[in-house]
Amino acid sequence: MAEFTTLIEGLAFTECPRWREGRLYFSDQHTHRVFAITLDGKFEVLAEVAGKPSGLGFLPDGSLLIVSMSDRRILRRGLDGRLETYADLSHLAPWHLNDMLVDPEGRAWVGNFGFDLHGGATATTTVLTCVEPDRTAKVVAEGLGFPNGMVLTPDGKTLIVAESFLNRLSAFSVDGGLLGERRTWASFGALPTSTDVGEILAKVEVAPDGICLDAEGAVWVADAVHNRVLRVQEGGAILEEFKTGETGAFACMLGGEDGRTLFICAAPTFVEAEASAHHRSSILMTRVRAPHAGTP
Repeated sequence: MAEFTTLIEGLAFTECPRWREGRLYFSDQHTHRVFAITLDGKFEVLAEVAGKPSGLGFLPDGSLLIVSMSDRRILRRGLDGRLETYADLSHLAPWHLNDMLVDPEGRAWVGNFGFDLHGGATATTTVLTCVEPDRTAKVVAEGLGFPNGMVLTPDGKTLIVAESFLNRLSAFSVDGGLLGERRTWASFGALPTSTDVGEILAKVEVAPDGICLDAEGAVWVADAVHNRVLRVQEGGAILEEFKTGETGAFACMLGGEDGRTLFICAAPTFVEAEASAHHRSSILMTRVRAPHAGTP
């Protein structure tokens, strides 16, 4: 049984944690803010994003890329703190943008919902996009079921993508800004046959949301519908399970001075109206054996 401590609480809906140079960066989606916080609780609001912030990542020059979900843009926060539009993906992504991974060469790999999740639309598959360092954007994969968290292996050759609605983690070989054919890295059960979101979420064994990679090649997975984080090896075997009680787990990241602190973005609900009204989201912490590896 994991013992958790709380880094910060009283937020609406924390997402997309990233550890860098002694601070944890994260989005609080429903208050439209991006934070950075130290382990002793000193925090700074780095940006306010009207379109709701989600995925975060750093360019080689240290500037911060921020997903603006509803208007399907990538913003860049310069070293002077100013925000600018970095890339507009509204012509490529059919619905709100979601998580993002920025690789060491400055490519941004970006997922999206694919359909109006909160408006009650039927579930459909969607695309993964890549924004090159010159800011040109393209579709690099299709047929993904709500592509969410992503990790890049330390050798830069494999991109692992969480498909929240398809019971699996998928993997792609990486060649510059191109991806190879999709393969299943970890399957947690049968592929859903329904297009009803409620039915899908009631039946999936794991709804993988945010993920991170450790030095033993295992992936930590935030299971968005079962209030837990899982440590999974390739093939789908579950090595460890940390329950988060009555609080959902929506993203995770390894960090801290030695890379062995597991940060978990936790909230009792992802429904915007309830989350915005009650501000019960937090970031939990616990210690693990194997340190962080890969990107982010």
